[in-house]
Formats: sequence, structure tokens, C-alpha cells
Amino acid sequence: MNPQLQYEVEQFLYRHAEACDARNWDLYLDMFSEDSEFHLPQWESEHEYTKDPKRSMSLIYYANRGGLEDRVFRIRTGKAASTVPMPRTLHSISNVRISEAPDGKLSVKVNWQTLYYRLQQADCFFGTATYDLIRSGESWKITRKHVLLLNDTINSVLDFYHL
Repeated sequence: MNPQLQYEVEQFLYRHAEACDARNWDLYLDMFSEDSEFHLPQWESEHEYTKDPKRSMSLIYYANRGGLEDRVFRIRTGKAASTVPMPRTLHSISNVRISEAPDGKLSVKVNWQTLYYRLQQADCFFGTATYDLIRSGESWKITRKHVLLLNDTINSVLDFYHL
């Protein structure tokens, strides 16, 4: 593995997490390509999750960046009651594993945990995620974010900013 590539990708993912924690929605959205897919499948059984978001249930599915843009619009305008008040979040990413494709695209698998605090309660979500990335100038763009939520008993609100 190319250590410089490893460093660049890790720094990109850290900036992505930081933008979400800081609620810097413009930067956060800009890290996704226009046609990026965002998928959080639902678990069908203890060890099987749904694979095709167009044929099976998902907890979150956006076929392109427009879905995320809509959620951000609702957050900014106060039209999403579930985000009032917005939780404070802290995203942690670990175990970054990169696979390079011949066309220059990357598939990046990570472990993640998000701690959050809302309405005087602290909790966390955790799981794994796969990011498909393409080069964009000196940085990267996310063309697909596929998240597996391993603790899917949701006691409160779950939204994209938890993942």
C-alpha cells in the first residue's frame, strides 16, 4: 500500500467527520459527488442485511446527493422536528483499509463510532462503512457511502449525521 495514499484518504475521511461534527453542511455536502449514493440498509436477520435498496427496506437511502441536500435544507430551516435540538456529535474512524481499482477509483472500508449527546442523554452508534472515492483535484469525492449500523436498536433519532 502506498503510504501517501493511505495518509491522503485518512485525512479526507477525518475532514468529512469533522465537517459533520461542526455542522459545516456546505463542506460536508461538497465532499459527495452529484450522483453519489448514500445507503444504510436494514437488517433482515441477526447476520443478514438488505442488499438492494430499490427492492428491500433501508433505514436510509438516497440515490444521489439530492437526498442529503434535502435533509440539510430541513435542518437549516427547522422543518425537521427530529433535529430540534440538534445533537452534539463526535465521529471516530479507525481501521482504514483501501482497495485500488485499475481506473483510479478507491474502495475504502472503515470502522466507525459516533458518540452523541441530545436532550441530556448520551449514546452512541457504531458499525462499518464502505466509501467509494474518485479523485477530484487535490482531494477526493464520495461516489457511494454504504454504512452498516451494527447496533440498530434505535432509542432515539437516527439520521445521516449520526453515521
